[in-house]
Amino acid sequence: MAEVTLRRFELTDVDAMMAWASDPQVAAFCRWEPYESREPLLAFLRDTVLPHPWFRAVCAVPGGAVVGAVSVAPTAERCRGELGYVLARAHWGKGVATAAVRRALRDVFAEVEGLRRVEALVDVDNPASQRVAEKAGFRREGVLRRHYWHKGRARDMRSVVTCEFHEFHWCG
Repeated sequence: MAEVTLRRFELTDVDAMMAWASDPQVAAFCRWEPYESREPLLAFLRDTVLPHPWFRAVCAVPGGAVVGAVSVAPTAERCRGELGYVLARAHWGKGVATAAVRRALRDVFAEVEGLRRVEALVDVDNPASQRVAEKAGFRREGVLRRHYWHKGRARDMRSVVTCEFHEFHWCG
């Protein structure tokens, strides 16, 4: 398994983020379009990422450059969070995303009071992301048809894969 560290983002991470946030293949299943310039990404980092309650930079080696992000967003139910992750293409297929998700689960369950369930909603056409979640210990629960609007069309989410606090020893 790859070694990763997670840390809070800093404004100085914008150039490292730009390397993967501008890649059309990385952005294909993300809600955002590839960034074409540094300024909008810096605004996103400042206005969304930094104030977010649990949004972390993924570093492939201790002290290394930021190669992705993992977040757990609060939902309307405080016992539930929604996992998101993105990784630079150069690190795909090396276990980095799975290691980051496992570490995020360990940390978020320890840090967020009352959190009992983390969900990941994965696009039906993104089997690599489904494998990441499953290798990190999540399990499929179902398919949500036409669950969200994404880049011009309604998309199905392949599965709701979950990890629950009481079974975390199994997940992480």
